[in-house]
Amino acid sequence: MELVSRPGPARETGARRGAEAVCDSVPRVTRSSTAPKGTTRPGEPAVQGAEDAAAADGPDPEAMIEATIAWYAETARDLPWRSPDATAWGILVSEVMLQQTPVVRVLPRWLEWMQRWPEPADLADAPTSEVLRAWDRLGYPRRALRLQECAREIVSAHGGVVPRGEERLRSLPGIGEYTAAAVTAFAHHDRAVVVDTNIRRVLARAVRGRALPDRSYSAAERALATHTLPAERERSVAWNQAVMELGALVCTARTPRCVQCPLARVGCAWVAAGRPEPEEDTRRRQSFEGTDRQMRGRIMALLREQGTAGPAMLAALDPEDPVRVERCVRSLLADGLAAVAEEAGGAAAAGDAGALPGLRLP
Repeated sequence: MELVSRPGPARETGARRGAEAVCDSVPRVTRSSTAPKGTTRPGEPAVQGAEDAAAADGPDPEAMIEATIAWYAETARDLPWRSPDATAWGILVSEVMLQQTPVVRVLPRWLEWMQRWPEPADLADAPTSEVLRAWDRLGYPRRALRLQECAREIVSAHGGVVPRGEERLRSLPGIGEYTAAAVTAFAHHDRAVVVDTNIRRVLARAVRGRALPDRSYSAAERALATHTLPAERERSVAWNQAVMELGALVCTARTPRCVQCPLARVGCAWVAAGRPEPEEDTRRRQSFEGTDRQMRGRIMALLREQGTAGPAMLAALDPEDPVRVERCVRSLLADGLAAVAEEAGGAAAAGDAGALPGLRLP
């Protein structure tokens, strides 16, 4: 699932500048403020019937859908995977790349990827080392391995054609609930409940009156998204596209632009409640600096640039914490993102600096 705001190319610049120039004068209230009847407080546990009650003070469903689709028709970003000639494979690739990664980073990688491997069979036959190099710094490189496995499954089990239907899509390696629904809607133009973080946030505000969605995707959110989805096939596709774009560009997590939002004019429950602040999140978050994820990324970057890396080169990445380096090396080997390179030093006896193996891309 696409879990981030997606800044886009060309058409985005002027729209963003215009949006930032608008002074959002909609008042806020603190968590101590009383929400109007029919809404729920931010952070309040979902209870059966709460969504129906919230919807009573939110926008009329039809008005909400019409306003959002009309807004999208005027403001949609011009992205290549939205082109009428975009293939199901190209759309599937875009959805995998966009997971937890903004459009500005995905766009050049997607264009290069589709030029090199325009069909699943092309990627299926590619050397894995080249696939990992092409993934570059998109992050979470295991996605690249899963995407190649997915391509191979499409070739072997589906004749090289992306299968139709959420159940068949979810049988592919690396394809989960969100991606299967997104490909069903955006590639095959079938009715599907597409729910990413942007959609969850729009529905949380417009219908439930909350500043943010639940901390994890809940049954209540799934039920609300299902209930909101238009029954007509093409209209459901348009709604999925439009509400996702609205969450990415206007109804953002940190700086929502309510003055520009079409839902503020048709009865957004959160705006009606005075835009209450979210419940404080007291969960501790680990800094990226010094994490194993950071070290794994540094090792992968080294392998992409150098082709191989010997034990001494790897140890130099963090001389103060050799255990961390070794742990990350072993995890990359276990994940199939790296292979032992005997020509780069192989592995020496355990217990000293030489215990690190030399690495290469698989």
